[in-house]
Amino acid sequence: MKLTLSIATAAALAGIAPGAWAFDSGSTGADGAFNATVNTQVPLPPSGVLNYTTFNVAAGVTVTFGKNATNTPVVILASGDVTIAGTIDLNGTGGTATGTAGDGQLGDDGQPGIGGPGGFDGGRGGQPAGNTRGGNGLGPGGGGGGLGSGAPNGQLSGYGGAGAGFSSAGGAGTDGNNGGASYGSDTLLPLVGGSGGGGGRAGIYAGAGGGGGGGAILIASSGTVNVTGTIRANAGAGGGTAGSPYGCGGPGGGGSGGAIRILATRVAGNGTIQANGAGYQTTCWQGAGNGAPGRIRIEAEIMNRTAATSPAFFFSDTPTTVFVAGLPTLRIARVGGFDVPEAPVGEVDVTLPVDFPNPVTVEFATTGVPVGNTVALKVVPAQGNAVNAISGALAGTTDSAAASVQVNIPGGPSVLQASTTYNIVVAQGEALSRYAQGERVEKVRLEAALGAVPMVTLITVSGREFTLPATSVPGFGG
Repeated sequence: MKLTLSIATAAALAGIAPGAWAFDSGSTGADGAFNATVNTQVPLPPSGVLNYTTFNVAAGVTVTFGKNATNTPVVILASGDVTIAGTIDLNGTGGTATGTAGDGQLGDDGQPGIGGPGGFDGGRGGQPAGNTRGGNGLGPGGGGGGLGSGAPNGQLSGYGGAGAGFSSAGGAGTDGNNGGASYGSDTLLPLVGGSGGGGGRAGIYAGAGGGGGGGAILIASSGTVNVTGTIRANAGAGGGTAGSPYGCGGPGGGGSGGAIRILATRVAGNGTIQANGAGYQTTCWQGAGNGAPGRIRIEAEIMNRTAATSPAFFFSDTPTTVFVAGLPTLRIARVGGFDVPEAPVGEVDVTLPVDFPNPVTVEFATTGVPVGNTVALKVVPAQGNAVNAISGALAGTTDSAAASVQVNIPGGPSVLQASTTYNIVVAQGEALSRYAQGERVEKVRLEAALGAVPMVTLITVSGREFTLPATSVPGFGG
């Protein structure tokens, strides 16, 4: 049983002596000087943080980043200057196109687009046999999978998935399925990438996969960040469909653009900076939803850049916090006595023997969550109805607590999803208001699932919700 589970003038610069920069990136310099003269992929450490002295990408050269196990954003800290004459690429990829029998494409139909580092994957296209709806895109603004279908000339054809949200909501799917929600804030604290578009519903043939979200990158320099080349964190397009409209699958929704945050004493250069959302590829019948743009933020005491970005950037003449920390956590720790990986990937995270008896004990572990709260578990099988259960009260301490629940798990592959919601004190809620458009936060909801990035939702006193990946929001615990 598989469980997948204000701008300073140039004259002002002359008053700053070399080596006396006002902003400190915090780089330790441990990774030395980075100088890319050929196309290079940089493997990300577990933290996602790279500590350089200087960082240079030559003209005509593209630098990409290999994802780490927990898919953190890319963080480049430099004690000296950052010069980007070439390209830094954090684009998401497109969903795979689908077709009809005889077009030679059926072997990879329905595969989703992959998010850039710190971004999220699209949803899988629905398959003709079994569960025919499209899969939801991943991430806090993931687009919904295609739900509906039509029957041209009596032959079932699928509708397209919804687009992913980020700086705004994503576009709706062609069956009215809502687009992914807007999330995060213009501060890009914490830093989070774009979400994936929803997969298309199957017809007689498979639906197409949703596009992957653009990645996320922070570049902080104690000196100058000079961009004459390109920084891009664009989304991937939803997969299209080929052939006649009779029986074709629905296209995938577009992913949302990623996140680019630059902090420095000075920012210069009029190169290209992009975090665009994506649409969908050519279709044989119905369309799909478009993904929303991402976010771009520049913080610099001296701003010599005059060019626009896409989308338009937010600006501050006072570089602020590079990192924030202290998030609570919830994770599914064990299933039926089998340990769950610290970073589940969604493919055979836990395998139970065929004759394993129900009910199965599922164990949870938390940090920063008050004891006495319960955890809600939802088991979503590949086919059939979901199963819900509520754990006993969390026991232990706020720093480290545990709970468990027994639940009947259907045979075959299932996804396990867990959540807990609790109230916080007024002082914590006021501290978190900067991440909720200035409104006091009243409750926190944590969500964890096998094969998905843990999420934190801040719920304000008026009931508005702000969902973020479980990376770095201060003010919890203790």
